[in-house]
Amino acid sequence: MGNRLSSITTRTGDDGSTGLGDGSRTRKDNARVQAMGDVDELNSCLGLLACENIPDDVRMELLRIQHDLFDLGAALCIPGFNNLTEAQLVRLDQCIADHNATLPRLQEFILPGGSRASAQCHVARTVCRRAERWVVSLASHEVVPDLLQRYLNRLSDLLFVLARVINRHNGQPDVLWQPGLNKPATPASGS
Repeated sequence: MGNRLSSITTRTGDDGSTGLGDGSRTRKDNARVQAMGDVDELNSCLGLLACENIPDDVRMELLRIQHDLFDLGAALCIPGFNNLTEAQLVRLDQCIADHNATLPRLQEFILPGGSRASAQCHVARTVCRRAERWVVSLASHEVVPDLLQRYLNRLSDLLFVLARVINRHNGQPDVLWQPGLNKPATPASGS
């Protein structure tokens, strides 16, 4: 973990492989690399979301989560290593509880939307779910700390809640799913 990049272009990945933190190399389409890439994409989504009109406490939590995601990425990058802690997961649980307590109860599923920032939060949530699926896939054939999967699962829940918080902050209602909205009218019998 002490080595930092001094040269960005190494050309060592030109053959479709990439280096892991333990010095080994693997194919870029390996489940571990897929999970690492999705965690990286998620981190970028959160960075973009933090640039939007969101509450300051949410912005600060997103920054903490971005740091957590680097810890999680390190655990993926170095097989057998984990520096993600149970305390980081507990912090997510507390954040979910605190924010969810301020929201009206949902009576229906919601669609991504309302404000731009809320929609971006939903995009981050779906990227988080994809990263979680790749971690689950990786764990089916390699040893992966279960905390990584639990953290991503909880983070996607938090992002759902934060999308609602952000809509309220921006004066936008949740976009409620209306089942059957676009179904054609049923013709009357005997017509």
